[in-house]
Amino acid sequence: MVLKPFKAPGARLALRSKRASHGRAYAGDQAEVILDISRLLSRSFHPTPTGIDRVEYIYARELLERMPDRLAFAAVHPAGGYYGRIDNSAVRQFLAFTAAKWRNVKTTDAGQSRAAAIRHMFATRPRPVPRLAGPRVYLQVSPHHLDDHDQVGAILRAEGARLIALVHDVIPLSHPEYARPQGADEHRKRVRTIDSFAAGIIGNSRATIDALVPHLRNGLDGRTVRVAHFGADAPDIFGTKDEPTPDRPYFVYISTIEPRKNHLLLLNIWRRFVEQMGDAAPVLVLIGRRGWENENVVDVLERADILRGHVIEAGEVSDSRMHALVANARAMVMPSFVEGFGMPVVEALAMGVPVICSDISAHREVGGDAPDYLDPLDGLGWMRMIESYSRPDSIERVAQLHRIATWRAPTWPDYFDIVVDLLEDVIAAVP
Repeated sequence: MVLKPFKAPGARLALRSKRASHGRAYAGDQAEVILDISRLLSRSFHPTPTGIDRVEYIYARELLERMPDRLAFAAVHPAGGYYGRIDNSAVRQFLAFTAAKWRNVKTTDAGQSRAAAIRHMFATRPRPVPRLAGPRVYLQVSPHHLDDHDQVGAILRAEGARLIALVHDVIPLSHPEYARPQGADEHRKRVRTIDSFAAGIIGNSRATIDALVPHLRNGLDGRTVRVAHFGADAPDIFGTKDEPTPDRPYFVYISTIEPRKNHLLLLNIWRRFVEQMGDAAPVLVLIGRRGWENENVVDVLERADILRGHVIEAGEVSDSRMHALVANARAMVMPSFVEGFGMPVVEALAMGVPVICSDISAHREVGGDAPDYLDPLDGLGWMRMIESYSRPDSIERVAQLHRIATWRAPTWPDYFDIVVDLLEDVIAAVP
């Protein structure tokens, strides 16, 4: 996937970088990269991850592989809320615990998992920041504590480091109607922190950077900026396909149930399917927790008897089960109104599973020509497309499978090649 770079006055920006090897050297023998894993630690007692949790985990995993002698970990620890460094060996054990927990949600004893999480909380307790011995960058890849401008400033002063921030989206600012009531104010504080301190910015898509710029008082001038598309892990990274799936043709939607995800469109379509086709109707599987401002959707899920057995709310599931459900689906459906990236689109296509998604810029950017795109308000169009895909002789589905064969999935090695270039640029600019 080749992207044309856009220009921002005074900013060093690249959408692709030269390819780098895993063992490449970093600028400056004493340069240190500090990865903040506050988000992962704060989610220690949650059985399943969010998309942001996965990204922070993968940053830790990949950077440990690429730069084990130069990488340090830190966090604003959930037990006490104070900042400090974390022992690398304790982090390695915590990451192994986290991956195993996500893979085997249903087979893990809740009491044992909680006890293990408490042990890891103790093992990862923060330690004092060591004395400065060379250039440092502080890498924040989740929104955790970015809403506390003063705290981030104090962390950067204590570390003597420059901030690099990963921006996942600015939806609470560009579309506040889809956020929690306090979401816009919280996100405005995060953007203010980035605007004040960030020497480097990573966007998960060009769409995200384009949406961010109007909210930066200082713009991109003088910052190092990269756009890097999240990679797709192989299905066996977190689990296998050895799980039961519906015995009728079915479609999958992976998403928190919240207004911008447009679940109501699919539920109305499925009601019509059942009315017209009865027990021959396809099945819709919803993967993801219930979020906020979703009363209408929850009412349908809980009270629409006609949908029972036809719409399955799977909720939060293990990675093994999620991969099985996606791998055997007729298609992934994703009718959301706005996205920063659209990770399910990438993951489904990478598994060779067709995608029917809303025609928005973030989906186009990562999906290219592979998916079938529809306006998120085009109910009849979605109904016709899904009905076609449910048939074994679907022309549209076969055509997309041919397109997927020539689609190139973004990979984590490519992603971290771009991140490494950003790190080098920011470190090189340290006085």
